[in-house]
Amino acid sequence: MTWIEALILGIVQGLTEFLPVSSSGHLEIGKVLLNVEVKEDITFTVLVHFATVLSTITVFFREIKMLTLGLFAFRWNEPTRYVAKILFSMIPVVIVGFFFKEEVESLFSGNLVLVGIALLVTALLLVSTQLVKSGMKRIPFSDAFLMGIAQAVAVIPGISRSGATISTGLLLKNNRTEVARFSFLMVLLPIIGAAAADLMSVQSPGEPSGIPVLSLITGFLAAYLSGFLACRWMILLVQKGNLYWFALYCALIGTLSIVLS
Repeated sequence: MTWIEALILGIVQGLTEFLPVSSSGHLEIGKVLLNVEVKEDITFTVLVHFATVLSTITVFFREIKMLTLGLFAFRWNEPTRYVAKILFSMIPVVIVGFFFKEEVESLFSGNLVLVGIALLVTALLLVSTQLVKSGMKRIPFSDAFLMGIAQAVAVIPGISRSGATISTGLLLKNNRTEVARFSFLMVLLPIIGAAAADLMSVQSPGEPSGIPVLSLITGFLAAYLSGFLACRWMILLVQKGNLYWFALYCALIGTLSIVLS
């Protein structure tokens, strides 16, 4: 993998992790178009995922700090309740990760037909949010769990994680700003856990990844910077309800993927 390929894939990961267009689907398309072996770039994929986690922490640093301080107050308060909702939302994706790991991994094989169909599903989800009026309620535990189910389904390449969780939250009549924040915060621990597990299972400590260090650094920085900008932008878009352009984009890319396959 050259540094230019790493730059492109890093930017794609950073943008699509937060914009509702499916980062995993675009990485699969990018691998096919750039002719990058799937097994070769597992370390790279883990690295750029950590970069997007870091960009999320940067954007929501104040909120994360308040939640952490409230949690260590060791009493049932609003921050503790919020953290509990996040942990509750993680149950579906943890179940999928533990019991269906091999089945999920088998989906990441450059199958553009699957990616294309999944992108069309994402487009339908985003369109559906335009058909309901904005709600004002704060996310209850039941809605947090349903958003967690949407996050678990989004392990399929082409189903946008942010698109699925945000669409679910909006369709359940929750506050737009709250939905955007919860959607990005609920993914932090699952990404960190999955990335760490993948890295340990692929190679031994100290074993070279086969990817040049320059490419790894380039991909990490590209994913972090583009992720930071995309996260900030996505919050504003959800607040304004302007998701239909992403629905059109997913429909076009999904159709193109099926045709190109």
